[in-house]
Amino acid sequence: MKKLTSIILISIVLLNTSFAKKDKDKNTEKTYTSDLPAYVIYNSEGEKVTFSEMMQELYKHDICLFGEMHDDPITHWLEKMVTEAMVQEKGKNLVLGGEMWEADQQLLMDEFMIHDLVDKKGYVESAKNWPNFRDYKPLLGIALRNDLKFVCTNIPRRYAKVVYKKGIEYLDSLPEQAYQYLPPMPIHFDLTQPAYANMMSVFGPDDNHQKASAGAPQAMMAYKGANLVKAQAIKDATMAYRILENWEKGQYFLHYNGTYHSKFYDSIYYYLKYYNPEVNIVTIHTWRIENNMQLPEQENAADFNIMIPNSMPKTYDQ
Repeated sequence: MKKLTSIILISIVLLNTSFAKKDKDKNTEKTYTSDLPAYVIYNSEGEKVTFSEMMQELYKHDICLFGEMHDDPITHWLEKMVTEAMVQEKGKNLVLGGEMWEADQQLLMDEFMIHDLVDKKGYVESAKNWPNFRDYKPLLGIALRNDLKFVCTNIPRRYAKVVYKKGIEYLDSLPEQAYQYLPPMPIHFDLTQPAYANMMSVFGPDDNHQKASAGAPQAMMAYKGANLVKAQAIKDATMAYRILENWEKGQYFLHYNGTYHSKFYDSIYYYLKYYNPEVNIVTIHTWRIENNMQLPEQENAADFNIMIPNSMPKTYDQ
């Protein structure tokens, strides 16, 4: 009788354990496919991956282009988390930089970050910071605390504006000192690259006749679609050249830029390969979507695609 009782008790324990395991597995699955995930990461094969899995792959490269949405809080938080993980892995070999800072601000950045000549208040007062600078302050803070170089990679906007309004030939008339902020002259353009070809298809190579026939003002009649595309391309070329200018073998460069500057392995990516075919690049793409539990084929734009729900509040109005 005692033996039978023992067998029954053991059976009940095993049965309860089995149910507990099933409940645990069920709960684990529920956690992974949360009803309201703030973000989901997909690799280039369209497979869901964890943040840790993504980071392990990011470490293997020379340069990471983090394609961000400028007004998205989850994107900015993930930039911070990726940067902190990179600091732990790469230490002093890590270099940071971003589109949000123009090349002619590098001296001020160095005076603040490296030489301790400018305090935080002086830096903010003197810098041409974006309206949502507070979204990027944590990145500067990480660089400051860890003695990391921070590179201002973007072209000074006045030069991009000259290209847009007057054409690329007007860069030949710049004062000699200005060329330190630009890629080597003459600047290479290939407007057949997908990102630029797409822009050209929208704006057209030359809208003079369209604007004139529409009764547009004289200023608009001088507009050329090719100028707009080249103004975009010269930003990409400058950022790529500035990245490589401040990177050397054995270092890791983490670059923050808008999604259009690196999606589909184009734009900055294209120019990085143009200037240095041997460099090893990995890309991140962030995007808003109605259902981030699925990755639409047209949004598979990078090595890692981070899908964020449309309902996520924005940090500011663009």
